[in-house]
Amino acid sequence: MRRDGSARRPFAALLAGLLLLGPGAALPAGARSTDTPGRFDHYVLTLSWSPTYCEMEGPRAEPSQCRRARPFAFVVHGLWPQFERGWPEYCQDPAPFVPEPVLRSMLELMPSRRLVLHQWRKHGTCSGLDATAYFDKVRQARAAVVIPEPFRRIDDYRMVSPGEVEAAFRAANPGLQADMISVACDSRRLTEVKICLDKSLAFAPCEEVDRRSCRTQRIVMPPMRGG
Repeated sequence: MRRDGSARRPFAALLAGLLLLGPGAALPAGARSTDTPGRFDHYVLTLSWSPTYCEMEGPRAEPSQCRRARPFAFVVHGLWPQFERGWPEYCQDPAPFVPEPVLRSMLELMPSRRLVLHQWRKHGTCSGLDATAYFDKVRQARAAVVIPEPFRRIDDYRMVSPGEVEAAFRAANPGLQADMISVACDSRRLTEVKICLDKSLAFAPCEEVDRRSCRTQRIVMPPMRGG
């Protein structure tokens, strides 16, 4: 399940909704009563298979990511502060400013200005770091993960199993255990690989994330675009 498509909202909006519903109403799944910057248990580095995003979104896809001159493979979707159960969101509203040089420097890893800014507002503000330090942390997290050689370039549709993808990442990253990684999919395509890291960016177990792994036996990886 793609977390950025979830129905969670900032606490103020949730509280307003609960008041309208009346006493006894429950918070939506995953929501928490307070989201405090710096208060979380571990990170989730989410790597999106860019060709799937481009195929799914079609003409609505970000041109900076999906035009043929930009043949992206795995890109950083986000580095998400996470609780053992649930996650914080939108911990500062409005979010502090992201310096333009910092924003531009992230486009090689997160190929959309809109994505960079959205990830900062929704997730980065919960890290307890300023924008410069948070995106430096994103770079460090991405550098800590080796993309398996078979998935660095794909020029035609490839059928895989979630287990094959997970095994390849584990083989390429010593210390990465089965309960530290999750492979996500839609009904037929690989969408993301999620890897859990502690606050020092060492691989860490994450039962809730692992439990949400793709259950489809065979999924397709669309090919990268020419460039």
